[in-house]
Amino acid sequence: MLFWSAVSFAILLFLLKRFAFPAITEMLDARERTIAQNLAKAEQARKDAEQLLAEYKAKLKAAQQEATAMLDQARKQGQQLADETQRRVKEETDRALAASRDEMARERLRLSKELREQAVDLVLAATERLISRNLTDADSKRLVKEAIEQLN
Repeated sequence: MLFWSAVSFAILLFLLKRFAFPAITEMLDARERTIAQNLAKAEQARKDAEQLLAEYKAKLKAAQQEATAMLDQARKQGQQLADETQRRVKEETDRALAASRDEMARERLRLSKELREQAVDLVLAATERLISRNLTDADSKRLVKEAIEQLN
């Protein structure tokens, strides 16, 4: 019986090697190829994802730099506008102040001239009074005092 068991085993082994093992080997090879292809696809997908991530990071960094540049430019323009406005206000204030000073000087000159004219008129009037009549020293002093009081 051992003999027939060994012969049966040898026949079975021969049949399996001839018919079953090639199919099993082919099936295992196909499975190995599928797994290798899937691994290659997964590796390629990982590389693509890393590349996309790097591109997105670069775009994000560029966008942040652009936003920072825009903010800096806006701040600079705001400061320039503030400086220009301040300069214009100072110029307008200086012009108004100069015009006011000129007006005050003209008015001062006009008042001074008017005051001199009135003083001359009063002195002339007092002189006429003194000349038109013969006055004593007391009368002369009184007339001068009156003229001075009229100036005030």
